[in-house]
Amino acid sequence: MSSTAPYFRSAGAGPGIVCLHANASTSGQWRGLIDRLSARYRVLAPDSYGAGKSPEWPSDRVISLRDEAAFVEPVFVTAGMPFMLVGHSYGAAVALRAALDAPSRVRALAVYEPTLFSLVEQDTPPPNRADGIRMTVTACVAALEAGDRDAAAGSFIDYWMGKGTWRAMPAERKPTIADSMVNVRRWAHALMSETATLADFRKLDVPVLYMIGKRSPESAREVARLLLPVLPRVIVREFDDLGHMGPVTHPAQVDAAIADFLDAH
Repeated sequence: MSSTAPYFRSAGAGPGIVCLHANASTSGQWRGLIDRLSARYRVLAPDSYGAGKSPEWPSDRVISLRDEAAFVEPVFVTAGMPFMLVGHSYGAAVALRAALDAPSRVRALAVYEPTLFSLVEQDTPPPNRADGIRMTVTACVAALEAGDRDAAAGSFIDYWMGKGTWRAMPAERKPTIADSMVNVRRWAHALMSETATLADFRKLDVPVLYMIGKRSPESAREVARLLLPVLPRVIVREFDDLGHMGPVTHPAQVDAAIADFLDAH
């Protein structure tokens, strides 16, 4: 594997499934889903740029969701055509971008709250319902410029998981998340500047399971409000007791919904 290739987990045999993780996470978030599905599918889960065992973004230029999808293209090829896609948050946004670019090779798509904030920006110029994440990114960047990755991680995690979450998190989990904060500008640019429009998603003739947490921040729920009416073949699953990080905090519940959907396709 070359230095510019993604690291990925792989297990099982059968129809291919590729699972894309959230920001400040790694392919390890999908261990439970891999265990659940690998008896009947070939499940692959890559680490994205700068996550886990994958290399950093090797360029001074800004990044796009297409760049992220291109990075994991070798994993798509390994999965075989057509394959199924699973994504959470940033990973779900990358999955949707990849499906738009080559819908014929995607059998089905299961996403948990894709963070396509560009759709909110296209619909309503700021101030809008993406203000919360925009202000969080600003706070993260200010903390990074002050040399405080811990404070940056606190702003980021508390926005997505609720005030006080970072302080209560076990100390052994914090360093990896804090180190990942150096990527926050890159993540924000890719999500805010994505060029795909609602009109593009109207043409995405692929079965989609769109999962939402009722306790999620307004920005993620606003993306759902815009996307759900235009996706031609969408099934919606809302979890009353979950937030944006449901696939991480309650994996068994979310994984069961994903497995049922994928089995049906």
